[in-house]
Amino acid sequence: MSDPETVPEVAARCLGVDVPASAFLTETRIERINAARYEGQEIAGALHVVREDDRVLEVGAGLGVVGAVIAKNARPEKVLSFEANPELVPVIRALHQMNALGDRVELRNQVLFAGADRPATMAFHVRNSFLGSSLLNEGGRPSQVVEVPTADMAEVLAELRPTVLVMDIEGGELALLEAMDLAAFRAIVIEFHPEAYAVTGMRRCKTILRAAGFEKVEEVSTRTVWTCVRAEGATPQAAGGTAPR
Repeated sequence: MSDPETVPEVAARCLGVDVPASAFLTETRIERINAARYEGQEIAGALHVVREDDRVLEVGAGLGVVGAVIAKNARPEKVLSFEANPELVPVIRALHQMNALGDRVELRNQVLFAGADRPATMAFHVRNSFLGSSLLNEGGRPSQVVEVPTADMAEVLAELRPTVLVMDIEGGELALLEAMDLAAFRAIVIEFHPEAYAVTGMRRCKTILRAAGFEKVEEVSTRTVWTCVRAEGATPQAAGGTAPR
């Protein structure tokens, strides 16, 4: 007879969401989660714009806290989360199970790719800190390289019909914004990573968003985390935003 399945203990709690103990939770991170300061700008922005009739596409789930808080508090129709780092997947699934969110949140261990030349897999660099793990390998830092399956962005958009995009992918957002079609979204919450592509890259991200008809919501935005909504009467612009930089 097999042993009963081990239930992880609750290590932290964020806005009604229990977070299971894991090797990724330092004492400082637990304190930040309890105070709703872990990814706090993204959470505040998402709760400001997500409604019950929304379908949320989350690109970069991290520990799963942001998507779970959105699902628990804003109660959208669905949250579809993508996370490339395979080491985080069991932790995220445990969080979803602990909070009984299986009917509202779906997790896929894939890399979203926009474009016709999609490879079957992409190299993902897993580092000691999950916050430093990325598709990018700027500076050639040491990492464990794993091949992660890709998913076609256009197919995902057609399947989910999302209305809100939440994206934090440690520098990969510039390439994705340049290639993807933003026409489906009425609101976007995004973290920029100028350390990966410099200030010019961050400005390019913002130019793409403005060209697609989005305006920053000042009260829940900072220099590096934007919550934006489509301006009234703005005409959605397809893939990548080709307005002048």
